[in-house]
Amino acid sequence: MQENLVQKIVEEVLQQVLKNQSSPPPDSKIPIGVSARHVHLAQAEVEQLFGENYQLTPKFELSQPGQFAAEETVVIAGPKGSIERVRILGPARSLSQVEVSWTDAMKLGLKPPLRISGDIQGSSPVTLIGPKGSVVLNEGLIVAQAHIHMSPADSVRFNVVDGQSVQIKVEGIRPIILSNVVIRVSERYRLEMHIDTDEANAGFIQQGTLAEIVHHQVSEPAIPVKEQSPVVQNVVQPSVYHYDKKLLSQIEVLDIDAQEIVVPKKTIVTALAYDKLRELNKTLTIRSE
Repeated sequence: MQENLVQKIVEEVLQQVLKNQSSPPPDSKIPIGVSARHVHLAQAEVEQLFGENYQLTPKFELSQPGQFAAEETVVIAGPKGSIERVRILGPARSLSQVEVSWTDAMKLGLKPPLRISGDIQGSSPVTLIGPKGSVVLNEGLIVAQAHIHMSPADSVRFNVVDGQSVQIKVEGIRPIILSNVVIRVSERYRLEMHIDTDEANAGFIQQGTLAEIVHHQVSEPAIPVKEQSPVVQNVVQPSVYHYDKKLLSQIEVLDIDAQEIVVPKKTIVTALAYDKLRELNKTLTIRSE
């Protein structure tokens, strides 16, 4: 019971930290997000673990637009041990993927490769256990390579391109240099560098710490991997679009051509979605059940 309470407090603090990061960093600085172990699931695996037609329940928004931490957690298991209450991140993807630190991997008794998110071919197998069943993934367990999400405008400002590797300097109590940090560029991305808990612990790095690009590495850039995005129904309707999913984010708002979007009362509309609706001068109508 106490462990659950501590986890809830940590998550609430994290939400507050993310809200406080709304003001842009200095032009030369990049905010760091520390990623703890987590799971991305395809809808087929969601249903195997939680039941037929089950939909992930958003708990709070993440820093990247359209992404959320779900209420649901799973157990990840390996030949030497298991880790409980591992958070699922949504929405559902086309392929399931588990991201852990090397320390986590040793506890599980597995040796996952260092990969960019989405590059899971030939990666380690892993078992997931949920309340309604279990899933054995033949591949999908990775240690995520440090990377930086940024928009095309940010890539111009920092003079980098998608897939390029750079060297990052982080000041602080224990200054640290991180090499082979991969640049990932998309219109959907908000500027943020992602590292895992092992890298954060090595440099005493906390959520929101600022980093700086100090060297544009000339080695062969990593092959960029497109991040899976949620499948959005895109029916052309000139005036009204009826949206029936549990979460409406700014990504869906951009993909819907209609001027009026009608959602059920139970649908969660993100703050970024509201901002985009105002920006595009679109109307949101809440449909009574």
